[in-house]
Amino acid sequence: MDNALVGTWELRPEKSEFGPNHRPSAATMVFEIDPDGNLLLRAEGANEKGEKVTERPQKFIPDGKPHPVPGLPGLMAVSTIEDRNRLTAEVRREDGSLVGSWKSVVSEDGRSLTVTNSGWDSQLREFKQTTAWERV
Repeated sequence: MDNALVGTWELRPEKSEFGPNHRPSAATMVFEIDPDGNLLLRAEGANEKGEKVTERPQKFIPDGKPHPVPGLPGLMAVSTIEDRNRLTAEVRREDGSLVGSWKSVVSEDGRSLTVTNSGWDSQLREFKQTTAWERV
């Protein structure tokens, strides 16, 4: 699969919009393609206080079908790739209620990435943010 997301991305906090409870001071995302053609995401960074944060690795299976979220019983993720520059995903509970959504768009020149995501964090606080990234 030819996907513009593949590679390493560095957060540009000064170009990003964060909610009051989610204000990273730095972050790096790495996207890879697994042997089955799925997108794998690893992310780490630092919170507003400068403390290290490592996110749970994510797998995007971009077939438009619901798949269980590993380690989070009762949650299902649906991912789609509109084209090589766009990925969307949603996570829902068994009752169909939305937990979170993700939309990423890579610029035409492939050098920048915008991610819009929203939902509820592990402490059940609602969030919405738009983050700007540059390819490393």
